Amino acid sequence: MSQVSAVDFAHEVVPVLQRNCVHCHGGREAEGDFSLNTREAVVDSGFVDLEDAEYSHLLDVVTSSDPNLKMPPPDRPAMSEQEVGVVREWIEEGLPWEPGFTFAIETYEPPLRPRLPDLPPVRDGRFNPIDRILDQYLSDNGVVRPKPIDDAAFLRRVSLDLVGLLPTEKQAKEFVSDPSSTKREELIEALLTDEIGYADHWITFFNDLLRNDYSGTGFITGGRKQISKWLYDSLLTNKPFDQLARELIAPPNGDSQGYIDGIKWRGEVSAGQTIPIQFSQSVSQSFLGINMKCASCHDSFIDRWTLKDAYGLAAIYANETLELHRCDKPTGETARAQWMFPELGQIDASAPRETRLQQLAELMTHSENGRFARTIVNRLWFQLMGRGIVHPLDAMQTEPWSEDLLDYLAADFVENGFDLKATLRQIARSEAYQSKSDVTSQQAAGNRFVYRGPKAKRLTAEQFIDAIWQLTGSAPERYDAPVIRGIVGPNDGESNQMEGVWIWGANDNGVASGQDTVVLRKQFEVDSPVVSGGAVITCDNAYDLYVNNRWVSSGDDWSQPQSIVLSHHLRGGTNTLHVIAKNGSDRPNPAGMYFEARLTLKDGSKLAIQSDSSWQFTPDAPTPTNKRLGSIQGDWLAATAVPELPVWKEAVDTIIRPAIARIEGGNEIPMVRASLLKNTALMKSLGRPMREQIVSMRPNSLTTLEAIDLANESQLAGAFAAGADRLIEHHGNDVDGLIQSIFLAALSRNATRTELEIMRAALGEEPETGSVQDAMWAVCMLPEFILIR
Repeated sequence: MSQVSAVDFAHEVVPVLQRNCVHCHGGREAEGDFSLNTREAVVDSGFVDLEDAEYSHLLDVVTSSDPNLKMPPPDRPAMSEQEVGVVREWIEEGLPWEPGFTFAIETYEPPLRPRLPDLPPVRDGRFNPIDRILDQYLSDNGVVRPKPIDDAAFLRRVSLDLVGLLPTEKQAKEFVSDPSSTKREELIEALLTDEIGYADHWITFFNDLLRNDYSGTGFITGGRKQISKWLYDSLLTNKPFDQLARELIAPPNGDSQGYIDGIKWRGEVSAGQTIPIQFSQSVSQSFLGINMKCASCHDSFIDRWTLKDAYGLAAIYANETLELHRCDKPTGETARAQWMFPELGQIDASAPRETRLQQLAELMTHSENGRFARTIVNRLWFQLMGRGIVHPLDAMQTEPWSEDLLDYLAADFVENGFDLKATLRQIARSEAYQSKSDVTSQQAAGNRFVYRGPKAKRLTAEQFIDAIWQLTGSAPERYDAPVIRGIVGPNDGESNQMEGVWIWGANDNGVASGQDTVVLRKQFEVDSPVVSGGAVITCDNAYDLYVNNRWVSSGDDWSQPQSIVLSHHLRGGTNTLHVIAKNGSDRPNPAGMYFEARLTLKDGSKLAIQSDSSWQFTPDAPTPTNKRLGSIQGDWLAATAVPELPVWKEAVDTIIRPAIARIEGGNEIPMVRASLLKNTALMKSLGRPMREQIVSMRPNSLTTLEAIDLANESQLAGAFAAGADRLIEHHGNDVDGLIQSIFLAALSRNATRTELEIMRAALGEEPETGSVQDAMWAVCMLPEFILIR
């Protein structure tokens, strides 16, 4: 966790070291085996004593009067008392250092253009491109491939990573016992198609990245505006990231305007905190991983960005002429609207402000701006894998530990239409993601990072609080974010109106030939983004459903119709459903497929799709590959409505009709999430930022305040007490059942024999609220609970 220190590294320490030390101990120079290039080099040199600064050899040489020892040497000006004081204070405070800063000569310049690397050969049947790249990387670095995690660990990890929630006891039992070889892929898909769960979770990530919140500095005086509703709707509909960025940089209306308008601080502010400079800092950090804060005051000490670069971006936003200020002092030079990569085009500085913003939005999301895609996929990799491919995340000038991996993910992201979920799906499906967490320092000779597997991550403040609410049933009933969670009321729509009929291809009055296979097709238009909805499908005997040529669902028991979420798979414009329907009998017999869908669109309209005579069929079924349907060469004919068998009608009435009613009603109301609440003292101590600045990486270490709150916080105590009462009411004197319930819900596993014995002794034969409360608290304080491993 970063600390606020009295000494300013960038503005006080760096100038002193540059004037007096760097010419002999920086860059390629390291006289006396002493290098100032990195903090690690300074610490490892033995020249500083972080426990007692006065014992530091560095202070001895800069204060010495001995010409053979004194530094700087006698032929150079001696350090002033003030400069020595800065060095002393710097050591006393533990050598604070700007992340990513180095005195070394930087030779790496990230490429601007995108690149699709050649994939290494497949090893051991690991086909995922991520695994192919990493298997080669591990081999090249002499690292043993990490072992896979078990089903329980995977279930907990992927649930927390994709929707931010613990799996339920029921989910844990069913998933571990499920023998299906595709259950992990199916789980990933189910989590990503949970629009509300996804939006509730990922709004935390984007609130941090876009400096958005529901309370805090600026709101009381009207100097700040939320983008919450626009952002939540964008996540619900899985808006492509390039479109999201364009709407933030050049807002089409007021819904997303708050991002570029920043915070209007009360009173006088420095030149580096004006609204145009905030715009420059925000846009460069959010979308390019560039720290423009230093360059907003002076030419950056950290990388190549200059004061003109920062003011060039600021001038794109500004309505008035901007004068450059260096360290808050006017230079007399006027800023010209421009951006940093003219190879892709440039801003017309004479154009109106709205036009300039549109130009910047197009340049930022330009197909040849590889930095844009690399930055966001690097952030997503960090969220799932615990460390960036480029690290820290806002130091994208730094060389990645695997250029091929970063470039592949970026190229794949663009190929998938800037689909955030597609990248999350690709990572989560990899065996790299599904492997055991690495517990080493992941460093090699020369301080070079070496990937050895995913890193364990701490639960965010929101994840921790949500988890407690899940375990205890104590979530609040209201939330603060001004969003609509996409839930359709139970009385909306025509929930009991079933308009579908059973259909097939060519047949004899509903009788299909033995082993008959047909492809049924339905094309339809979607004029507005799909907010919610789903479908129910069944087929006598079996089916595979493809939406827009991608496999979505299959079934081989017509008496058990399948409910599926459609919204994730649909797009604006023309959509196509394909059903490969199979009659499994060897002899001619009745065969039919039934489909009903209800969708709610963003504009408030409803769309019903059902199997009827508007569908088409062809007998020329393709051979799908890699979950894709492939091309169909045959002619399309009108599908045939077939007579409804009594048993089919029973399935429609008893299963499909209620399922459609639930879909139209929005299913169950999801739990209120901490991500939709205003910040609290507990969440602050758990690491949730105030969001007055952009935050891309939360602290990963325990603080004293957090330890105190976890042990004593009254809200937690009340939640655990409520949860204890519920457990006692449900389990009564079944002590073992109560204990296993706690462990399954919290850790997605059963208690071990030792844990059972300890818990039995603590709870007694007739558990009381206090003892059960303590048991729950103890489990939730385990590293196994607090970490995503």
